[in-house]
This record gives sequence, C-alpha cells and structure tokens, in this order.
Amino acid sequence: MSSDCYDSFCPVAKACDIIEPRWTLLILGELWHGANRFNEIRRGVPGISPTLLSRRLKEMELHGLVRRVAGDAGELGYSTTAIADELKPVVQALGKWAHRNIDKEVSLEKLDARLLMWNMRRKIDASVFPRGTTTVIQFTYPELADSERHYWLVARPGEPVDLCLLDPGRDVDLFIRADLRAMTSAWMGWSSLRSEVDAGSVILIGDHRLIATLDKWLVRSIYAVGPESQTAA
Repeated sequence: MSSDCYDSFCPVAKACDIIEPRWTLLILGELWHGANRFNEIRRGVPGISPTLLSRRLKEMELHGLVRRVAGDAGELGYSTTAIADELKPVVQALGKWAHRNIDKEVSLEKLDARLLMWNMRRKIDASVFPRGTTTVIQFTYPELADSERHYWLVARPGEPVDLCLLDPGRDVDLFIRADLRAMTSAWMGWSSLRSEVDAGSVILIGDHRLIATLDKWLVRSIYAVGPESQTAA
C-alpha cells in the first residue's frame, strides 16, 4: 500500500488519497469500458507494468473501488463497485476539462498507435457494416517501425469488434494508410477525418461503401465536440 498520503481530514484530500495514485483513474476507465480481465486492462493502459497493475488493483479493491469476479469460464476478473461508478461522471468531466483547456499541440506530443487503435476499436459502430459478413479494415502508420505499423479491425456478425496486431489472414475490405498524428487529431476532434483525407494525411483504398460511411462507423472520442462535419481542420 502507498504511504504517500495527505494525512488530512479534508474530504478532497481523502478522495485524493484513494484516486490520485498513478494509473488509478485510467484503470477505472478501462473497467467502465468493459475490460474485466487483467490482460484486457493492460492493453488499455499499456504504460503500466504487470507488477504495478497487480498492486494497484489490490489497493483499489481494499478501498472498495473494485471487486474480483469469476467469469463464465471461471477465470478471475474485476468489476467496479457502486462507489467507483459514482466517480464516472466526475472523471469524464475532468477529461472534457483537459480536452478544452490543454493545448492540442501538447497532447499530440505523446502519440501511441496501439492505444489509439484500442480506443478506436471500442467506438466502432459495426451496425453500419454490411450485414451477415465479416468486415476487415487494415490501418497502416508508415512512419512507425514495422512491428508497430499495422493493425486490423475485424467485425464479425454478432460479436464485438476485435483488434488484431498480427495479420488475421482474411481479405481486407478497406485499407487506411494514415499519419499517426493526423489520425489521432481527427479521432480526438481537433481536426476532421474528411479534412485529413482531403489533405492526403489519411488515404482510403477499398470498399466504396465503407469509404462513403466513414463518418458513421468510425465514431470519434467522447471528448470530440460536435458533429464530424463541423469540426475544423
């Protein structure tokens, strides 16, 4: 357990003792987005080591923020508690405040393709895709090392969209070749997808139906304000 606390009766100080340790709010965010197994949480919080994640989950359990649950196959998982869920609108408001007030150039200094794709995956609206078939979309970020350059989103009928880091061996319906900074900016709402396409920072090759409905299935971050068509480049 961390011994670095404020040692004060102030309610704000007491709240900080519980939620301020590094990674705590990001772990909660992953749990709120549906991650419940240890490795799923790690994929959404890639900067944390397995040892620290294990320790932080134990601390959060002790503070009543998470509880251990058994999955359908008996594997151990985690879920948030009622008191943790009270924090969700607070954390979202904090994110919106940061998105409004922290300069985008500062935010765009820290790019992470894997984290971007993991977050994009869970916002994909697969209901827009052709029904009854599997849709595969390949993203390529040419400026990255080969091991980090390619990602595949696989949408199977009736299943959550999957993110593959290795070629899934299926025909690709749409190829998206993008500058990582441009794609991050568009998804976060600092620019629009269409403006990045027009500028050549995002190149689309493949199924014309997927290209035409790009704004509908590639849903932007919850922090992006306003409809896609109204976002200035």
